[in-house]
Amino acid sequence: MSSQNPATRAKKSMPSGQLVSLATAADDLSVSVKTIRRRIADGSVRAYRIGRLIRIDLDETRTALLVPMSNAR
Repeated sequence: MSSQNPATRAKKSMPSGQLVSLATAADDLSVSVKTIRRRIADGSVRAYRIGRLIRIDLDETRTALLVPMSNAR
């Protein structure tokens, strides 16, 4: 058994920003819902289940989807 109480574990995994649906995030980030689902499956985006709903932190997802590009011409 874990030595931490449930309240402590919940605080560690709390999202820092706004939780939105996958469709809302996809629209805001100009990607498809399928892309977001793939990122959740590969672990690069963290999802939160609230009852039957799946929500993601929009700021966290935006950061995870950023890909640096080189300045090569």
